[in-house]
Amino acid sequence: MTNENQWDGTLSFILAMIGSAVGFGNIWRYPYVLYSSGGGAFFVPYIIAILLMGIPILFLEYGIGFKFKASFAKTVTRIDSRWQFLGWFIPLCLITVMTYYSSLLSFDGIYIFLSMFKSWGPDPNLFYSSTLTHSTTSVSGVLDFIPLVAIALFIVWTLVWFISHRDLEKGLGRASKVLVPLLFVIMSLIVAFSLTLPGASIGLAELYTPDWSLLTDFNIWMLAFSQIIFSLSIGFSGTITFAGYLKEDTDIVTNTLIIALSNSLFENISAIAVFSILGYMSLQTATPVSDIVSQGTGLIFVVYPAVFNILGQWAYVIGPLFFLTIFIAGLTSILTMIEPLSFSIQNKFNISRKKTVTTLCIIGGVMSMIYATAFGGTLLEYVDTYINQIAVLFCIILECILFAWIYKAENLVDYLNSQSRTIKLGKGWLFIVKYLLPICIAFVWFGGMVEILQVSSLERLLITLICAIVVFAVCLFLTLKKPTNPKWEEIDGN
Repeated sequence: MTNENQWDGTLSFILAMIGSAVGFGNIWRYPYVLYSSGGGAFFVPYIIAILLMGIPILFLEYGIGFKFKASFAKTVTRIDSRWQFLGWFIPLCLITVMTYYSSLLSFDGIYIFLSMFKSWGPDPNLFYSSTLTHSTTSVSGVLDFIPLVAIALFIVWTLVWFISHRDLEKGLGRASKVLVPLLFVIMSLIVAFSLTLPGASIGLAELYTPDWSLLTDFNIWMLAFSQIIFSLSIGFSGTITFAGYLKEDTDIVTNTLIIALSNSLFENISAIAVFSILGYMSLQTATPVSDIVSQGTGLIFVVYPAVFNILGQWAYVIGPLFFLTIFIAGLTSILTMIEPLSFSIQNKFNISRKKTVTTLCIIGGVMSMIYATAFGGTLLEYVDTYINQIAVLFCIILECILFAWIYKAENLVDYLNSQSRTIKLGKGWLFIVKYLLPICIAFVWFGGMVEILQVSSLERLLITLICAIVVFAVCLFLTLKKPTNPKWEEIDGN
């Protein structure tokens, strides 16, 4: 492994992995999931999901990456060359995620400046859906190009390229050391301020009041497990890739615990901030929190601007800080998404890091421009459904089979324990990764597939199929193309 693909120290790795885990979902998905899934009662399946799935599978992924010290595609090929297709499929899914993630980041970047003057006007919903995005569910909306969003997308991809094309430590490492601590500091300030607002207790009561009856609802448990999967970026190949950049004297088990707990801490303090401010709006407008709360883009780009409209002069401080927090969270996540495919290409075809990252950024930037159209928001939902609810979950099941059964997780136990100065892994961990995890994730995947088939229109299913065909075609090309790096066939580290 060359120095351009190695961490100088453990701190860079930990912060980069925390940055990868902490993203949009922590701020706009988790608070709503917590609220709508039983409030305080949701912590029961949430904690169980972390202990039974989140941390154990991170041990598995970090352990595989740390031992093989190769790109994801090469690692999979070393274990069993017949699975090389999977080694390209997951990193390609990440690049697809990047294309629509960058559009969300571009919207948020625009809102940082809008929040300085409350430029969304008295009706944030009308501004977002009509003035800014020209939102439509018609495919003909791809012909309605939005220059402002396109410019913001170009800036986002330029920023990603500027950081990612450098050597790992000089680019992502340094960026993570600045951005991740800054992210926690700003969110802590927002939480401290939100708790002082009149009505904050109303929002928190709505958030945490437990509905124990929901614990018998299978969907609540499925939501808890899916939240942990997406929140910790499980199955996205980044964990394996970045663990491969670590030096030999790293305590991988302890670092995994730090990353998982930091991610959980951030999304829970984010929930406090979100619902404290929603409680304030509820008090000021005499509207129940249940009528205000939303999720996804509705919460970030509609509900919050409406809150800032009635917040007074403080809105000109809290507004920009809030959108800056989301931007940093999104940026730290997107910076880690390009790495698995980039390093896999470097590994197999012996292409320099700068050239690989530059090419991927150009391709990704061009592809993302479809989201700078009136149909972009609708397309985003379709692509997100395919990647997160179908492709990645299915690949995690295959990962469990490949890493825990074909390679045999038993081969990792002594290795991980020799690197750990805290806890030791044993038969309990083996049972989880070999039996419990595949079954639990299969249930989540099956439940998601049933829901998709029930609610999806023919147009949505067709677009999903097209997306799948394109990803599979590119995977097939990368799999069948002969390697130009003579070291690709090396089996060291096995």
